[in-house]
Parts: sequence; structure tokens; C-alpha cells
Amino acid sequence: MKNETRASSTLDAGGILRARARALARPRERTPVAEASLELLEFRLAQECYALETRYVREVYPLKDLTPLPCTPPFVLGIVNVRGRITPVIDIKKFFDLPDKGLTDLHRVILVRGNGLELGLLADAIAGVRSIPVDSLQPSLPTLTGIRGTYLKGVTAERLVVLDLARILADPKIMVHEEVEN
Repeated sequence: MKNETRASSTLDAGGILRARARALARPRERTPVAEASLELLEFRLAQECYALETRYVREVYPLKDLTPLPCTPPFVLGIVNVRGRITPVIDIKKFFDLPDKGLTDLHRVILVRGNGLELGLLADAIAGVRSIPVDSLQPSLPTLTGIRGTYLKGVTAERLVVLDLARILADPKIMVHEEVEN
């Protein structure tokens, strides 16, 4: 009787193993791929909403102790000392030829890093961080011409202008190579 029980349990185990093998051999059902998204830092410039990818943002710093630099283009606002690091600050409103209303203590410096550069971008105000689906970005608006259109990654349906910071940081116009003659 023991041998019969062993034989039947071996047959059952073989059937179970074959069923498991068939289940494992079936092709997997495709699970929907998670939608690619961009995490953005949203900020205001001259009453318009702009955004940068957060992967470039090191931190947001209040504008204080700004030291102007002589002999630099108008878009170079000056330098700030952030915990012992001297960082140039670029006013992208002037770089994009947007209207300027002067500096206030509400302005923020977005410290960014990329393409071997580290600098600050002046923002009128910080709106926050949010994620958007990559496929929700539309091409540039026809009203954004000239220099602003060159540096755009896209525009959202809510008219949030997403800047291509890698392209901005790679532009040779952002580098200052002027020397003062004595």
C-alpha cells in the first residue's frame, strides 16, 4: 500500500510540475508602461510662467549680497557668495529681452548645474515643483520668437514655458570672455 501511495503522489507531483512549467512558459502579458514625466521647478519671469527640469537645480536661494560685476554684458547681474562658493547670477529676463521691473527682496536665485557650469538664474518668484507627462509638451508658441524660442523644450497646455537648460548652458553667448584694458 505504501508503494501505491508513493507512486500516485509522484504522478501528482509530476502533473503539478508540468502545469507550473506550462504557466511559466507562457509569454507575459504586457503591463502598461509608466508614462515618462518631467519634474519641473516652476517660476515667474515678467508675469509669465517658466519652468526648468529639477535635475539641473541645485537649490533656490534668496537674492541677497549681490555684487555687480563691471565690464560684463547686461544679462550678467553679478555674483553671490553661497556658503563660500562664488556663483555668477544671470538675469534671464535681460537674456530673453523681457521687460524688467527692478530687483526686490522677493527675487530668488535658482542655482543650477550642467555642462560643467554652475550659475544662478534670477527668478521673480518661485511657484513650486510639479511633474508633467513628457508627451504633454507642445512645440514653441508662435509668439515666442527670437532668443526665447531657441531655448525652449516646449510649452504645456496651461502655457507653462519649459526651458531647455542644457541648451542655455551650452550656448557660447552665456560665457563672458571680456578683458578690461588699462
